[in-house]
Amino acid sequence: MDSNIVETLRTTIRDVPDFPKPGIVFKDITTVLKEGDLFRASVNLFLEECRGKDIDKVVGIDARGFLFGSVVAYELGIGFVPLRKKGRLPYKTESAAYTLEYGEAEMELHIDAIESGEKVVLIDDLLATGGTSASAVTLIKKVGGDLVAAIFLIELEFLHGRRKLEATPVVSFLRY
Repeated sequence: MDSNIVETLRTTIRDVPDFPKPGIVFKDITTVLKEGDLFRASVNLFLEECRGKDIDKVVGIDARGFLFGSVVAYELGIGFVPLRKKGRLPYKTESAAYTLEYGEAEMELHIDAIESGEKVVLIDDLLATGGTSASAVTLIKKVGGDLVAAIFLIELEFLHGRRKLEATPVVSFLRY
């Protein structure tokens, strides 16, 4: 991993205090996404982690995980699976509830999105408390996926989210 790229990404990501509620400092990645070279560099970090892992599918978490995950799947020539908020998928789903640092929610995955035994990588922009990611791990395993790794652009280490991901290998490029 290129430490210069990581440091450039770190200085580009904007902190937004008190969003979405008082006391939360939101890590705004739109400052990275709007710059083509930085968006490409961040996608390349994910690609470096995924290459050589014999992955069958990329699962991206709604919504910023879609931005990175779909590009990674495209570049690797494999399928992309959207993990969505409850009520957004049109076919039969499995669901898992979780709590966020600022509320509760439920995630869903199509029951036929992952074949039993397929190797899967989970991608999202941020690992905070781990609630969303833990529900993703539960859903991937519930439909028979073999979760190879969970990969995040940012990890808020002080929230200890990786503890909720069981034995899943976790990779994060920027740690706060």
